[in-house]
Amino acid sequence: MRVVKRLLPVLLIASPALGSAQAEEGMWTFDHLPARQLKQQYGFEPSAEWINHVIQSSARLAEGCSASFVSGDGLVMTNHHCANTCLTDLSDKTHDYFHDGFSAADVSKEPQCPGMELDRLDQVKDVTGRVADMTSGKHGADYAKALQAASSVLTKECAGGDATHWRCDVVTLYHGGQTALYRYRRYQDVRLVMAPDQDIAFFGGDPDNFTFPRYDIDLSMLRVFEDGKPVHTPFFKFDPKGPKAGELVFTSGNPGRTQRSLPASALTFQRDVILPTIIGVYSTSEGALWQYSRESKEHLIEAQNTLFGVQNGLKSLSGTVKALREPGVMEKREAEDRALQAWIDADAERRKIYGEPFKKVEAALAIQRQSYVHDFAIARTVHGLLGDAVMLVSAAQERQKPDAERRAGYHDAELAELEAEISAKVPVHVDLETMTLALGMTTMRQMLGEDDAAVHLVLGTKSPDERAAELMQGTKLADPAQRLALYKGGARAIQASTDPMIVLARQLQPVLDVIRNRSRDQIEAPMHEAQGAIARAQFARAQAEGKADTLYPDATFSPRLSYGTVKGWQEGATTIAPFTNFAGMYKHATGSDPFRLPQVWLDAKPHLTLSTNLDFVSTNDIVGGNSGSPVINRQGDVVGLIFDGNLDSLAGDLYYDGERNRAVSTDTSAIMAALKTVYHADALAQELEQGHL
Repeated sequence: MRVVKRLLPVLLIASPALGSAQAEEGMWTFDHLPARQLKQQYGFEPSAEWINHVIQSSARLAEGCSASFVSGDGLVMTNHHCANTCLTDLSDKTHDYFHDGFSAADVSKEPQCPGMELDRLDQVKDVTGRVADMTSGKHGADYAKALQAASSVLTKECAGGDATHWRCDVVTLYHGGQTALYRYRRYQDVRLVMAPDQDIAFFGGDPDNFTFPRYDIDLSMLRVFEDGKPVHTPFFKFDPKGPKAGELVFTSGNPGRTQRSLPASALTFQRDVILPTIIGVYSTSEGALWQYSRESKEHLIEAQNTLFGVQNGLKSLSGTVKALREPGVMEKREAEDRALQAWIDADAERRKIYGEPFKKVEAALAIQRQSYVHDFAIARTVHGLLGDAVMLVSAAQERQKPDAERRAGYHDAELAELEAEISAKVPVHVDLETMTLALGMTTMRQMLGEDDAAVHLVLGTKSPDERAAELMQGTKLADPAQRLALYKGGARAIQASTDPMIVLARQLQPVLDVIRNRSRDQIEAPMHEAQGAIARAQFARAQAEGKADTLYPDATFSPRLSYGTVKGWQEGATTIAPFTNFAGMYKHATGSDPFRLPQVWLDAKPHLTLSTNLDFVSTNDIVGGNSGSPVINRQGDVVGLIFDGNLDSLAGDLYYDGERNRAVSTDTSAIMAALKTVYHADALAQELEQGHL
C-alpha cells in the first residue's frame, strides 16, 4: 500500500507525448510512465492498480539480476544464470547442481542459497531538493563529502533503525539531474526450488549467446522465507499459453547501466581506455579459468560459474566497443553535446545557471586518464578472501567515524547487509582462489612494472604464485566465524590480527584510500556536478520545446518498466521469425558440446508437442540486469522470462535501435511443458497454475 500512496499522484500526470524517445524505447521509472504514448499506439492505459500490482510482484536479486513472485507462497522465478552462484555453492563432489540441475521433492527439501538476498520495492521518494540543499555552494572534495553526508542522513531516516528488514538506496537519475530514495523490503532466506540442467539452460553455449534463434530454458525457481515460513506477497499469475506474435508485452526489471546520455568525451574515454583494459584482463582470465576447469571434475564444478560470467562479460563489452566504433555514433553524440552547449550559450541567464559543463567533464576525465590503469591494476588484486580482508579493515576504519563521514556501504543503515555478507556460509575453493589471486597479482605486475611501489608492497620478493599460496595457506578467513569475530572486534581486533590476509589489507589500506579519495574528490564529484548541470539543461530545453515528458533516465539497477511487441526482424534478405519451438531445438542439437541435450530431454521427445513455442523475441528495451525479468501482458500475467538479447542489443548501452534491437525470452508454454513432461515437477507446475502451494 505504501507504493500506491507514494507513486499514484505522479503516475496520473506523467503522460509524455511522442518525442525524443522512439516508439518502444525507454527504461521508464514507475513514476514516469509514457501513458499517452501507450494509449495512442496500443489503446492501453495502465491503471494505478495495474502499476502497483506490477511493482509489488516484481523483485530484484541483490547480486545483479531481476526476478518476480509467481505464487502467493513466496515462489520466485528468475534465470538459471542468475542462480548460478547458489547452484555452485550448494554443489559438492557428489552433486553438481549447476550442471545437472535440481528439483526439491517438497518445500521442506528446499535448501537455502548461501548469502543470497532478494529485495522488493516498497517506497520511492524524490529527494532532489534535499540533496541540492545539502550540497549547495560546494565543489570538489567538499561537494563529495556533502553528498556522502546526504546519503547517510537519507538512508538512516529511510531504514528507521531496522536495516535488517529494509534496504535503502539513494539513486542518482539523469546523471545528477534528479535524486530518488528507494526503499526495499529485504529477504535473506532465499531457497532453491528447481533448476534445469545447464545444457538446456545454456543450450548453444557461448556461440549462441546474444544470438537468435535460441533454444534455451534459462530458468530457476526460488522461494523466499521469513521466520521459517514462505512469505505471502502479491504475485503475477502464470499464463501457460505464452504470448502471441504482435502482442503488447511489458518487462518489469532492473536494468543495470546504460550510457545513453553521457557526453561524447566520456564515451571516448570508455572506448579508448576503460573497455580495452577490462577486455584484455578478462581475456587472460578466461584462458586461465578454462585451463583450470579442465584439470579435474572438481575444478570444473568450482570454476564453471566464474568462467560463464567472464565469457558473458567479454561478449557484452566487445559489443559495446563495436557499437562505439560504428560510423556516425560518436559524431552524433558530439553534435548533440555542441548543440546543448550552444543552447546554453545563447542566453546569459542560462550561461549563469549551467556554465560550461562539458569542459568540466573533460577536466575530470583528464585526471582519470592519468590514473585509471594504475588504479585498475591494484583493484584487480582485491577480490575473494583478500577482498574480504580489505572490507573488514575498511569496516573497522569507517565505523570509528561519524556516520555522515563514512564511505558508502558502511553507513549505519547498511551495516546489517554488510554483516550478512561477512558471515555468509559461502564455500571457499582454495585451489581456485589461489589461482585467481596469483593471476591478479601477475596482472598487476605486468601492468605497473616490477619496480612499482604497490607491486613491492603486495609481492615483496616472492613470485605471484608463491605469494598467493603463502596467503591462502596462512589465512583463516575462509571460516565465516573468523570473519564475523574480526568484524565484531572492530579496530582493536583488526590491529591485533596476524592473519596474513588482514596484514596485507592493513598495508594496502593507505594505497586504497588515496585511490578512493582521488576518484571521489577529483573525478566523481566534478563529473556528478557537471552531468547534473547537463541534465538540468536538457530538461529545460525539452520543457521549452514541449518534450520534457519524453526523457527517461539511464539505467541504474533500479526498478523500471519497458514495453514492446513480440516481433522478429529483417536480417538482410532473411526474415527472423519471433518464435522458436521444441522441434527446432532437437534439430539444432548435435550431441556435442555446447549443442548437447541432456538425456532427460532426449527421453522426453516423444512425449512433447514439438510445435510448442520455446523462446521468443520482442522489441522491449533491456540491458544487463534485466536477466530474470518477467514478461507480462496487458492483464498483468506473466507470459515469458527475459534471459538475453540479440547481437544488436549489445549496443543498447549506448542507443536503442527499434528495427533490430530485440530482447530474448523463454516462453511460459515451454516452461510448463518442461516442468510437467520433462522433469515431472507436478507439484511445482500445479503451484504455478493455482497460484499457491
